[in-house]
Amino acid sequence: MSNFAELYTEEGLNLPEIPWDIYPRPLMKRDSFLCLNGEWEFCVRRGDEYTETEKIKVPFSPETLLSGVGINLDEEVYDSFVYKKQFSLPEGFNKGRVLLHFGAVSNYSEIILNEKTIGIHRGAYDSFFFDVTDNLKSENTLEVYVKNILRDNLLPYGKQSRKRGGMWYTPTSGIWQTVWLESVPNEYIKNIKTEIKDDKVIIKAESIGDAKVKLNTDDGIFEYNMNNGVCEIALDEPKYWSPETPYLYYFSVETEKDRVESYFAFRTLEIKRVDGYERLCLNGKPYFFHGLLDQGYWSDGGMTPPSPTSYEKDIMAIKSLGFNMLRKHIKIELPQFYYDCDRLGMVVFQDMINNGDYSFFRDTALPTIGIKTLNDRCLHKDEAPRDIFAEYMEKTVEILGGYPSICCWTIFNEGWGQFCGTEMYKKLKEIDSTRFIDTASGWFKGVESDVDSEHIYFRKVKLKARKKPLVLSEFGGYSYRVGGHIFNPDNEYGYGKYKTREDFAKAFCDLYSNEILPLVRKGLCASVYTQVSDVEDETNGLFTYDRRVLKVNPNEFASISERLKKI
Repeated sequence: MSNFAELYTEEGLNLPEIPWDIYPRPLMKRDSFLCLNGEWEFCVRRGDEYTETEKIKVPFSPETLLSGVGINLDEEVYDSFVYKKQFSLPEGFNKGRVLLHFGAVSNYSEIILNEKTIGIHRGAYDSFFFDVTDNLKSENTLEVYVKNILRDNLLPYGKQSRKRGGMWYTPTSGIWQTVWLESVPNEYIKNIKTEIKDDKVIIKAESIGDAKVKLNTDDGIFEYNMNNGVCEIALDEPKYWSPETPYLYYFSVETEKDRVESYFAFRTLEIKRVDGYERLCLNGKPYFFHGLLDQGYWSDGGMTPPSPTSYEKDIMAIKSLGFNMLRKHIKIELPQFYYDCDRLGMVVFQDMINNGDYSFFRDTALPTIGIKTLNDRCLHKDEAPRDIFAEYMEKTVEILGGYPSICCWTIFNEGWGQFCGTEMYKKLKEIDSTRFIDTASGWFKGVESDVDSEHIYFRKVKLKARKKPLVLSEFGGYSYRVGGHIFNPDNEYGYGKYKTREDFAKAFCDLYSNEILPLVRKGLCASVYTQVSDVEDETNGLFTYDRRVLKVNPNEFASISERLKKI
C-alpha cells in the first residue's frame, strides 16, 4: 500500500456535477456547445474479462482523486479502459451537422457511437473530432476504448512514467480533457488563422464563401468583407500586447449561417544587439523574461486542473511575485491556460513534448559532470520515433500557434529524445518564423538555435553571454516541505533543502540578488526558476502541490522583480 497523501485543492473539494462546463476552444468560439463531461460508466478490460463497472468523473483520468476511481494499473496486466456515456441532443441543437470533440485522450483510443466505430486516434496531448451526424439517434450510447501505452516510447509522453518517482510522475491515462458536441451548418467555417505583418492583421477562414469580419476596438465595431476567405485589416497605431498591457483584439467571422468568435494581438519578437549584448526584444525593446518552470500538474486532477479558474489563480499569484513568463514544461495545456495567459498577461515559453528513450547516464549523469557536447545526429537513430516527434512538433504549432502569449518554442529538453537538432530547428523555423526557438534546452547543444540555453543546479550560477542571447532555462529548485501538504512523506526531491519557510524565502531571494541580477547586466535575457508548484515527490515549488500554500510572500520578492525590470 502506498503512503501517499490525498491532497485536494480548494476547487477540487467543490467540484460541480459537470466539471469544466465552459466552451473549450477560445480561439474559435461558437454559440453551439453541449458538454459531455461528468459521470460516465467505467471499467477495465483485461483480455476477455472486464472489471465491475463503476462511475468515473470525466474529464479526470482514472489515476486521479477527482475521477472518483483513483487507480494506478501496470500496463502489462490490462488491455484497455472502457468508458460509456448515454446522451441525447437538446431540441433544436442540430443545425445540419453534429461534431463530437475530444480535448485530449491518452494515448490510443477507439471511439464508438451506437455500436459503430467512428474513428481511432493516436496521441495524448492533441484535440480531435469526428462528424457523427449520420450515426446519431434520439438516444445515443458513446463508448471510448483507450490504452495509455508508454513502454515503447513512440508517442510523446512528457513526464509520465509507470515507475513514478523523483522527476517522473503518475501517468494520465484515458480521457483528460473536455468531451463535447457542437452543431454547425452543412457549410461551415472549419478554421480561422491570423497573421500579423507590421500594422496589418490578415484573417484567414477556411472553407467559406462570402463572409464578413466584425472587429471590436475601443473606437467601436468595424465591419470588413472577406475575399475568398481572406481579410486584411490595417490599423492606425495598434495597441501592442505585453505582460504589462495584455491588449487583445476580439473579432467574429460571419457567414449567412455560421458565426465564429476569435481574437488576436499585436506584438513583435526579435533579437537585437544592445549595449554590447545580443538581447531578446519584445515590441522593439530589450525585455527580461522573468519566468518559472510550469509542469502543469495538480494534486487531485493530475494533468487536468480541477476548475477553469485554476489557471487564473496560478497566473495572478505568480504575477504578484513579479514574474512575467512561464516555461510550459513538456506538456500541452488545455486551451483555457493559453487564453488566460493571453488575457492576463503572461508570456509562455512552450516546450515540445519528448518521445524516444531516456537514459539517466547519458541524459543526466554525464551532463551533470560537464559532458554536454554529444553529437545529436548519432542519438535516437530509430526512424519511427524521429518521424513521430517531427509530426507532433508540427501539430503542436498548428494547435498553439494562434496564442500571442507564446513567444518561444523549446524543441528538446536535456537531450530527452533529441536527434538532429539543427534539422529540427530549420523545420520549425519554416513552420513558424515569428517566435524564438530554443533548440536544446540545457545541453547537447552544438546545433542551430536562436539562444544559448543553460541549466544550472547544485552550483552557483556563473555564465558568460557570447554570440547569442543567453537564457538560463532552468535553475534553482530549492526544496521546502510544508507540513500537511506533502504528497510523499518518504521522499523529498529538490536541489538544496530548507527546514523553515523563512530560510527557504531568504535563500530564494538571495539567489536572485546575488546571482541573477548581476548576470542580467551582463547579457542574461531570460531565467526560469524551478518551479511553480510541488509535484508528487518534488517539493521544490513556490506553491505546495495542492496550491494551498505559497511559500514566498510577494512583499519579500517583489522588490527584486522590480529591479529586474529596470536593467
